[in-house]
Amino acid sequence: MTVTTEAVSAKHTLTVLVKHNLNTFSRIIGIFSGKGFELDSVTFAAEAEPGMARITITTRGDEQTVEQINKHLHNVVDVLKVTNLTHKKCIERELAIVKVSTAKAGRPEIMLIAQAFKAKVIDITDDKLALEVTGNTDKVNAMIEVMKPYGITEMSRTGSVALKREFQGAVNIN
Repeated sequence: MTVTTEAVSAKHTLTVLVKHNLNTFSRIIGIFSGKGFELDSVTFAAEAEPGMARITITTRGDEQTVEQINKHLHNVVDVLKVTNLTHKKCIERELAIVKVSTAKAGRPEIMLIAQAFKAKVIDITDDKLALEVTGNTDKVNAMIEVMKPYGITEMSRTGSVALKREFQGAVNIN
């Protein structure tokens, strides 16, 4: 049996419901660094229920690696639930703020590209535009790649946030 590189390095999204406490967050990050698991992104934020938080983790690896990560996460005190969203219908978003130089091209060209990605112009100076783009990771990466030739001067990204999609019908409202 041949294992493809794609299967080995597949992207996985996990959400971890925890008691809101930074020690728990530190322990979870420690699992990744201590065991050598890949960590693409991690977000930590308060949950709707007071005293609770949700951590969204994107990682790469095979199914066995993700199973090991899942077992380690369940052993952390204050972890209440771990959900692997990889093979489930889910809602996943990321936010990026990208500052682009307007020296190489005119502002209208950059604004047209931003419009195509449904990005918002959130700051304007004489020589730069700051754009806000939200969407799945592929959309954010695509806009960043298209903007690179214009000169990205600064950038900040959130990493993914995700939840299981409740609606299971045929209509896709992404």
